[in-house]
Amino acid sequence: MKNKVLGGIYGQALGDAWAMPALLNPRDTWEYYQGWITDFLPGPDFHPVHAGLPAAKVTDDTEQAYALAEEIIRDGKVSIEGTARAVMNWYDRIGGDTASYVGPSTRRAVQAMKRGVDLRQTGRLGDTNGASMRISPVGLIHPGDVEGAVLDTYLTCVPTHHTDVAVSGAGAIAGAIAAAMVPGASLDDIIEAGVRAADLGRQYEEHWIGASVSRRIRMAVEIARSGMSEREKLQEIYDVIGNTLAITESVPAAFGMLVMGEGDPLRVATYAAGLSGDADTTGAMGAAIAGAWVGIEAFPTWVLERLREANPEMDFDRIADGLYALAQKKEGA
Repeated sequence: MKNKVLGGIYGQALGDAWAMPALLNPRDTWEYYQGWITDFLPGPDFHPVHAGLPAAKVTDDTEQAYALAEEIIRDGKVSIEGTARAVMNWYDRIGGDTASYVGPSTRRAVQAMKRGVDLRQTGRLGDTNGASMRISPVGLIHPGDVEGAVLDTYLTCVPTHHTDVAVSGAGAIAGAIAAAMVPGASLDDIIEAGVRAADLGRQYEEHWIGASVSRRIRMAVEIARSGMSEREKLQEIYDVIGNTLAITESVPAAFGMLVMGEGDPLRVATYAAGLSGDADTTGAMGAAIAGAWVGIEAFPTWVLERLREANPEMDFDRIADGLYALAQKKEGA
């Protein structure tokens, strides 16, 4: 199981950093890079969010997942308070008030926390994908336990994304990762776990506006398995499913990339980059699921080395050790 935890951690970072330089729509990305993105590349100088980021550098997706994992390991559990600390510490560390890549739900929630608003109220309007992009550690500590993963997902959503649609989207990712941790699981098993988790998450409180995440996952998977060409599939997912900050778009899109890449983390990341839009988030989510499924052995050595070199402040292996210890406890409970 340790290899799967490592795969999930490095998958998150790979999908994030690989898709980071993608532009806002598939045609522009294809024209600018003259085809697929086939290596870690820096953020273009004109990029509205990632300008100046070095090649293989992760973004807020992995930064927040890492911060959340640290709090989970420190506390030995997932909690509302621990999540709030993780997000607040990350926000202050990057200078969140002026940073270009802080999502709207997270920024609004952190500002409310700083005013002393109760944590059960700070995330009441949060419906974007900040909750799902950081959720991979929760799935990794719940091997095979989809329901447990969704319950803990809810706790992480409360401070920043306290809406049923956000719990549904984040739950879908956590549930799929939990299913991917099971030896012998098929890709269909993982997809069905994600769909079930999305429906479970939708039952939580604070009902909010938003389409069905579970039904949109099925739509994205159907497109990914259609007879269209690769680029046609990406354009269709971009046009029909979407890939903006909306959690009802990027989470289903991540499942589409997972299917197109047949669960291979590097292929999933490459397709996410080609999809464009909020590509780093979609890549992080899709490749985290894929990495948990295939394990760390499926990653080329050069990919792991580049990620470590570009992100020296992050000890991915130490985080994996801590999450693995918690996963063992839950599996033996």
